[in-house]
Amino acid sequence: MKYVLIIGDGMADNPVAGLDGKTPLEYANTPAMDALASAGVLGSVLTVPKGMQAGSDTAILSIFGSDPSIYYGGRAALEAAASGIKLEAGDIAYRCNMVTLESADIPFEDKKILSHSAGGVAGDVADALIIDLFNTPVFKKAAEEAGISIFPGGSFRHIAVQNSFALQRKNDSSFEQLILTPPHDHIGETLGQHLPQGGDNAKVLTDLMRLANEILENGDSQANGIWFWAHGNAIGLPNFEKKYGKSGSVISAVPLCQGIGVLMGLEKITVEGATGELYTNYEGKVSAALESLKINDFTTIHIEAPDECTHNGDLKGKIQAIEWLDSRIITPLKDSLDNQNIDYKLLVISDHRTLLSTRGHCGEPVPYIIYDNREDKKTGLKFCEKDAEKGLFIETGTKLLEMLFK
Repeated sequence: MKYVLIIGDGMADNPVAGLDGKTPLEYANTPAMDALASAGVLGSVLTVPKGMQAGSDTAILSIFGSDPSIYYGGRAALEAAASGIKLEAGDIAYRCNMVTLESADIPFEDKKILSHSAGGVAGDVADALIIDLFNTPVFKKAAEEAGISIFPGGSFRHIAVQNSFALQRKNDSSFEQLILTPPHDHIGETLGQHLPQGGDNAKVLTDLMRLANEILENGDSQANGIWFWAHGNAIGLPNFEKKYGKSGSVISAVPLCQGIGVLMGLEKITVEGATGELYTNYEGKVSAALESLKINDFTTIHIEAPDECTHNGDLKGKIQAIEWLDSRIITPLKDSLDNQNIDYKLLVISDHRTLLSTRGHCGEPVPYIIYDNREDKKTGLKFCEKDAEKGLFIETGTKLLEMLFK
């Protein structure tokens, strides 16, 4: 038996007025997922524990069977693991986004966040910009005084690490007090209310963000600022093979998903041309999954595009991303597995809802499918939020893989 987890990041949504009251998932042409939903178990699941912030970090931890209320230590620590960055005790890791801020002759706090990804800045450009910034003498000095080093991420997503010695020198133990805001949840809003808060270190981070804007504002790129968020420290996760008795891999362009897999002992597979955006190497991911299943019991294919399109307010792009997940991931994957005449099960899920109405995340239940190629329940249900509510409700995402492997 082979097992595949397919995550369409943020593809679940609420009804959209421009789609005659349908959600993008309900509106999109998804014959492959609809067939799986009719033949398999369709339902809804709460992937984000109540009281926790909705995001891929908490949701994907839950889907992988690691209760975020126990194991969550901050998103950036998970992403650091994907890049092989070792955090020492007391170090703090941050996601450091390249962002687009409003260009206006007004106080920094009054500027608006225009893009959480600097307009989808290309990876080589983003890396060059962040390296140049941290080598600019005035910024380099400020970063060194703060004990912050940068690790370029090959996209707008970089990792910054603040060493424990700098924090101890300042006698700052404000990790628990520190409040950092995800930029993608506040597009079009002014910075002031969302800048770092809590303890002396919050001011240090804010000053670095302000200084970065002053330096980058003079450049030609949309990347005219940086944004620290998702702070975390060193964590450990349960070993996947020991927990489930299955060997496996994770295929994603996103460090977060990769990092969770690495910390659970799964093989990280990097696919050339995988971008985390709408235009990515879908076929390469399918090929990598099929190769992995030759030696492993389980693999994960993670597609980031629906989430990114939603954060950018791109309804057309979100629908396209969902349809390509259906036609370029699920269809060829299923066809190949069927042609091999092997038994297999698929778990298809949106990790969380990402709402076009707010361009942010939502922690409400999301639809899932568990499909077994040996069965056909012929329910006639389609893969969308409305039909999923008619199926089996699961109160916690941590039970999903147990059901898949049952």
